[in-house]
Amino acid sequence: MKTDITLKNINKLAIPALIAGVAEPILSLTDTAIIGNIDYNAAESLAAVGIVGTFISMLIWVLGQTRSAISSIVSQHVGANKLEHVKNLPAQAIFIITSISILIIATTLPFSSEIFKLYSASGTILNYSVEYYNIRVFGFPFTLFTFAIFGTFRGLQNTYYPMIIAIIGTIVNVVLDFAFVYGVHGIIDPMHIKGAAYASVIAQIIMAICSAYYLLKKTPISLRITFPFNKEIKTFSIMILNLFVRTLALNATLYFATRFATSYGTAYIAAYTIAINLWFLGAFIIDGYASAGNILSGKLLGEKNYKKLLELSRILIKCGIGVGFLLTTLGLLFYSFIGPVFTKDQLVLNEFYNVFWIVLTMQPLCALAFIFDGMFKGMGKMKFLRNLLLLSTGLVFIPLLFLLDSYGLKLHAVFIALTVWIIARGLPLIIKFRQLFLSLSQKM
Repeated sequence: MKTDITLKNINKLAIPALIAGVAEPILSLTDTAIIGNIDYNAAESLAAVGIVGTFISMLIWVLGQTRSAISSIVSQHVGANKLEHVKNLPAQAIFIITSISILIIATTLPFSSEIFKLYSASGTILNYSVEYYNIRVFGFPFTLFTFAIFGTFRGLQNTYYPMIIAIIGTIVNVVLDFAFVYGVHGIIDPMHIKGAAYASVIAQIIMAICSAYYLLKKTPISLRITFPFNKEIKTFSIMILNLFVRTLALNATLYFATRFATSYGTAYIAAYTIAINLWFLGAFIIDGYASAGNILSGKLLGEKNYKKLLELSRILIKCGIGVGFLLTTLGLLFYSFIGPVFTKDQLVLNEFYNVFWIVLTMQPLCALAFIFDGMFKGMGKMKFLRNLLLLSTGLVFIPLLFLLDSYGLKLHAVFIALTVWIIARGLPLIIKFRQLFLSLSQKM
């Protein structure tokens, strides 16, 4: 069955994917808002959550690329009417990736203090970072399990069940955050930063259980591991390796951004934590349409329908830029109300508002970069994505950050460098896409 490319069909995939996608940044923002309003050491606690959040995001993004690889392979086989050939692949991929995650827990836990010293954390911030990480890291395998199942659903052209799972996880996390951090009189003693970590882990476990349930009940895919490995496991492994290298470059960007922000002082890293989590929220909202591009581009490539691939790209550009400008507009409308949601510390608020306008300005640019990023993942073009991010990080972001920092721009340096980095990521993707498919579509 050929795929119809209409705004209605795109929205059927994009809107549930958008809702599912914002679950992770909402979990982080919930931790940020609740921790930022505790009675003592709020700024130090907020800084610790930001540092640990950056490191855990690195781990999730490095290994969570399973979602994109599975989605790409499954969607292309759906487009070619060959789903039967890859029905055992998701279970094998989940087995591999969760095994690696357990190994990572075992190797990072004994060295958590040394890890966060690399982010320039010290004193109270370092102690809180270690305390928070040593609990929250146990949710890591469950997150990867959920991501892999989300990738399977995406490959099957279904974003509805991931949305349901994400909503359940988000509600559980928010409720438990309030209960564990602040306590429930006579029932639960306040656990402060530990409570936020426990809430996240429990939410991640519940999401993993729901993911398994929906996959087994609603799809023909089994979670039973069978051998020998599927012949597509080689393609999957190559995709993962390319995405692994690419994600290391991505996290090098976040590492340097966080390290520089931490080195400026407590108020700066706390302000950076709020700003970067709001940036993540905007990115994941835009990612709803990037997910639709990911899902549909893989299927269209499987169909060899290059005309509709170009048509898809044109519609998604309009959608992405529209969503980007909407986010910018909403941010400007509620500009003065957003900061106090996360902290009452005036020094932190001052530094946050010094850079929040840059975060808002970036949104339409992020839309273009993320949408084409999603389409290239859907088509399995991981090598090009890898090389592009290595170049944009190594030749654009890092040198520019050091240059701007030398002028004493502090958080301005971080967020201006991030903006230029987004442009360096996005523009070549648009050019390459048109080079790949414009001539092919004309031959059809």
